[in-house]
Amino acid sequence: MRAFRAPGRVNLIGDHTDYNDGFVLPLAIDRECVVRADPTTDGNVVARSKQLAGEVSVPADGSVDPAALTGWGRYVAGVVRVLAERGRPAAAIEATVSSTVPAGAGLSSSAALEVALALALCDAASFSLPPVELARACQEAEHIATGVPCGIMDQLTAVTGHADAALLIDCRTLAVDPVPLPQGVAVLVVHSGVTRSLDETRYAERRAECEEAATALGLASLRDASPDQVRAMPRARHVVSENARVLAASAALRVGAHGMLGELLSAGHASLRDDFEVSTPEVDALVTALEDAGALGARLTGAGFGGSVVALVGRRDAEDVAARAMARLRGETGLKPSAFVCRAAAAAGPLPEGSERRDHP
Repeated sequence: MRAFRAPGRVNLIGDHTDYNDGFVLPLAIDRECVVRADPTTDGNVVARSKQLAGEVSVPADGSVDPAALTGWGRYVAGVVRVLAERGRPAAAIEATVSSTVPAGAGLSSSAALEVALALALCDAASFSLPPVELARACQEAEHIATGVPCGIMDQLTAVTGHADAALLIDCRTLAVDPVPLPQGVAVLVVHSGVTRSLDETRYAERRAECEEAATALGLASLRDASPDQVRAMPRARHVVSENARVLAASAALRVGAHGMLGELLSAGHASLRDDFEVSTPEVDALVTALEDAGALGARLTGAGFGGSVVALVGRRDAEDVAARAMARLRGETGLKPSAFVCRAAAAAGPLPEGSERRDHP
């Protein structure tokens, strides 16, 4: 049996910019999906999950339409199909999937599954793809599995992660520049308790609005727009201002300007809330609770419509800030939030033979 891991991700800043050829600043996190696989000879890819119900079985040649399946089976079928289209031989496997990436939390649980499974499938077939092409394949698998036109940030973060560093990604060139994280601050992730699935949100609508704005301006993408051009266009205004915040946040990280970084996170949330309208009252309440509890800055992370908030906090204060903010949110909304401090993790890859990964509580 061979085992492969792929990390989830939390995005410090730069949401809804990736599909606009913009900039993002995520980090791969120490929550991951692990796929353990044995080669078989029955012609099928069979997968079972420790967290998700049911068994998935699809032909190893990618001939099944992912839309014909339900639930997490769509992702399995999508990865098998896109790899087959890129020349992967139809090698069969039997796989067990386990994950410590919370589902529906905006932390890229689906991308972690796609990348870990893709690595296992490639290994079984003695087939390989360069990291960027593997990320593109997994992005395409998500598109055909869910119908959601996601950007490439999640999959690219999984295959290029660096321990102890965030990743400044140019989503036009796909250049990745690691930015070391300071030791004096912690990255706190708090799940609001509001789960969401992107195929049930207005994600595709927001992407279409951005494309329409770029077309109206005569541009290939909003990456090329100036602040003056989008002053009266809220959706586009968010993208342009968010790109500027990502670059400023990267510069602040490099010089240890923690206060400035926190202000940029909070400004990014305000833009997502007001201009892009992808926040929720519960997430807004959580951001305010974290800031009032002592976070340097906080913002929703991921596509929005629920899910998680990321906050920058003093390392010694992280547990206290999380406890006070969660208690306040419970009192105000009745939700059951959860929190953890995350570390930046290395890129996806094989686990050493015989290694075991203990699930997080």
